[in-house]
Amino acid sequence: MSETGERFNVADIFGEDVFSDKVMQQRLPKSVYRELHKTIEEGKDLDIHVADAIAGAMKQWAIEKGATHFTHWFQPLTGVTAEKHDSFITAPRPDGTVLMEFSGKELIKGEPDASSFPSGGLRATFEARGYTAWDPTSPAFVRNDAAGPILCIPTAFCSYTGEALDFKTPLLRSMDAINTQSLRLLRLFGNNKSKKVTPSVGPEQEYFLVDEDAFKQRKDLVYTGRTLFGAMPPKGQELDDHYFGTLRQRVAAFMRDVNKELWKLGVPAKTQHNEVAPAQHELAVIYENASLAVDNNHIVMQTLKRIAAKHHMRCLLHEKPFAGVNGSGKHNNWSLMTDDGINLLDPGKTPHQNVQFLLVLACILKAVDEHADLLRESAADTGNDQRLGANEAPPAIISVFLGDQLQDVVSQLVKTGNATSSLKGGKLQTGVSTLPDFTKDATDRNRTSPFAFTGNKFEFRMLGSRDSVAAPNIVLDTIVAEAFSDACDVLEQAEDFDVAVHDLIKQYLNDHQRIIFNGNGYSDEWVAEAERRGLPNLRSMVDAIPALESEKSVSMFEKFKVFTKPELASRVEIKYETYAKNTHIEAATMIDMASKSIIPAVIRWNRSLADTVIALTQAGADASVEKDLLAESTGLLAETKAGLQKLIQITDEAEKKPEGRERAVFYHYDVTPVMAELRAPVDRLEMIVDKDMWPMPSYGDLMFSGT
Repeated sequence: MSETGERFNVADIFGEDVFSDKVMQQRLPKSVYRELHKTIEEGKDLDIHVADAIAGAMKQWAIEKGATHFTHWFQPLTGVTAEKHDSFITAPRPDGTVLMEFSGKELIKGEPDASSFPSGGLRATFEARGYTAWDPTSPAFVRNDAAGPILCIPTAFCSYTGEALDFKTPLLRSMDAINTQSLRLLRLFGNNKSKKVTPSVGPEQEYFLVDEDAFKQRKDLVYTGRTLFGAMPPKGQELDDHYFGTLRQRVAAFMRDVNKELWKLGVPAKTQHNEVAPAQHELAVIYENASLAVDNNHIVMQTLKRIAAKHHMRCLLHEKPFAGVNGSGKHNNWSLMTDDGINLLDPGKTPHQNVQFLLVLACILKAVDEHADLLRESAADTGNDQRLGANEAPPAIISVFLGDQLQDVVSQLVKTGNATSSLKGGKLQTGVSTLPDFTKDATDRNRTSPFAFTGNKFEFRMLGSRDSVAAPNIVLDTIVAEAFSDACDVLEQAEDFDVAVHDLIKQYLNDHQRIIFNGNGYSDEWVAEAERRGLPNLRSMVDAIPALESEKSVSMFEKFKVFTKPELASRVEIKYETYAKNTHIEAATMIDMASKSIIPAVIRWNRSLADTVIALTQAGADASVEKDLLAESTGLLAETKAGLQKLIQITDEAEKKPEGRERAVFYHYDVTPVMAELRAPVDRLEMIVDKDMWPMPSYGDLMFSGT
C-alpha cells in the first residue's frame, strides 16, 4: 500500500537499483571499465575475459541487493517485454552447499525458445533456437516484485540465422544509421569535435486507473483491455474539470509509490497530472538516448500496472478503454544530440541565420513528406483505430506543425530565396497590476498536429498508449538518416558549399511545403485540404500496414541496414495476424458477454416488469408506464439477439478467411461494424434495466468510484 508517511530524498535513492556507470566505476577494474566503454562508444567487440569480470561484479552487486535470479530482459514482437529467470546456483557441492556463479558467457548470451514468439515466418515451429544478446548501452537493473529481487539484463533478441525477432535490434541499427549520417552533415559545417550523435527521446505516458473489484466484473476489460459495451454516465469530461485537477488521495498515493520505484530504477520520472477524461492520468519522463528511453518506457508501463495492483486498482493502457471520452496516447518527443551537448534541432534566437538548423529542418520535412505513410504505420494498432481522428487525438493524416516563427522563415526562403528575419516572442501583458508581464514564445503549440515542432524537438503525438515507442523511433531515425544522406551526397560534391547549401534548403522547403500545416487538424476542411495536397489518409491499421513492404521502404531500410526484406515481410505478417486475432478476441468477448450475462439479465428484468404489469392490472391500477418500458426493453432485446446472431455468423466467416491481409481486412471492414450494431441496443438497455439487475459495473462505477 501507499508509503505516504515515508520521507526520502530523491537524490539519495535515484538509480540505487541500477548497475550504472557510477557503480561500474566503483566495482570494475579500471582496465575492464575502459574496455567496456570502448564497446559502448565505439562498438568494439567485448573480450570474454572482460565479460567475465563484468559478470562477476554484476552478480555480486545483485546478490547484495537480495537477487537470487537473473534474466535476459528483451522485447519480442509481441509488443511487451519477455523474460526467463535463471538462478545463480551453478552446482551443489559435496559439503551440501551450492556454488553461486554468473559467467561472462551467461551475461552476453541467452537462449530462449525462438519458436514460441512471433516470427512472421522467419522461423519454422521446429526451429526453436534463438539468442538474446546483452545490450551494454542500456544498464542492468534489479527489479523488486513478488518474485523477489531479479537482476534484469536488457538484451536484443535474434533468430539462430541472425534475423531480428525484436524491437531492440532494429532500433540500435537505426541509431547507428542516424549517427553516421548526422556526423557526415556536421563535418560539412566544420564540426570535427562531435564524435557521436544520438536520438534523444522523452515519452509521455497516458493511462486510466479503475477500481480492481469493478475491473474484475467486466469481462471485456479483463480479456481485451477496453469496454465493448457501456452507456455514458450523466457526467463525462464536459466540464474540463478533471484536467490538471487536484489529485484524489488514492491516486496521489499511487503516483508517489510509482515515482519512488521508477527513481530507484533510474527512470527520470518528471511530470504527473490528471488528464482530460475522468480517471485518466499522465506521466512524463526526462529525455534520454532512444534505446534507454524505450527500455524505460517499458519499465514505466510495468510499474504502473504493478503498483496499481498494490493499491487495489487496475491500470488500463488501452488506447480507448471507454467510448465517449478521450482515449490514451503516448507523445514521442524526439531530437538529435551530440556527445558534446549540441542539439541539432535547436534553432537558436535567430533561426533564419542558423544555416545548419535550417538544413536539418528541411531534411526532416523531406523525410516526413516522403515517408508519411511509413510514419503513420509506425503508430498503427487496433486500439489506435478507435482513437485517431476523433477530436481527441491527431488525425490519421501526417502533417508537420512548425509554428509562426519557423513558418515565417520557411515562407521567406520559398518566396524570395532568402530569410532576413525571425519573428520574436514579444511581451505577454496580463493586465493585472500585481502580476509581472513576461516574455512569451514566438510560437504557440498545436495539440491537433501529429508531428509538431515544440521549440527544440519534434513531438510525434500519434502513438498508442500501450505500444512500444521503438517502432516510431526506428522509422524517425531511418527516414531522417536517408534525408541527411541525400543532402550530404549533394553537398560533399559542391564547389561552393555556401551557395549549394542555400539552394538545397530552398529546394527541399519548396518541394515539401505541402506537409506543413499549422491549422486545426480536427476540422473537416483539413481532411479535404490534405486530399487536395495529395497527403495520404490511412484511417486504419490494415490500411497502413502495406507501407512497411513498399518498394521505397524496403529500399531505404536495406540501404541503411535497419531491416532486411525478409524481416520487413515478417513484421507485415505479424501485424495482420495481430489485428485479426485482437479483433476476433473482442468479437468473441462480446458474444460471450451478450449470451451469458446481458441477455439473461434483460430476460429477468422483463419477467419482473411483466409480473408488475399483471399485478397492477389485476389491482385496477394504471400500468401504462410499465407496459411502455416492457415493450421498449423487449424490442431492444430482440435487436440484441439479432445482433448477437449476426456477429456469431460473421465471426465464423472471418475465421474461414485465409490468414494474413485478407482475414485482417475482413475483420476491419466486415466484423467491426457488426460489433457496433450489437453494442447499440445493449447500451440503450443499460439505461432502462434496473441497475441492481445489470450484470456489470457501469461507466460511472468505473470512472468515478474509488479513484
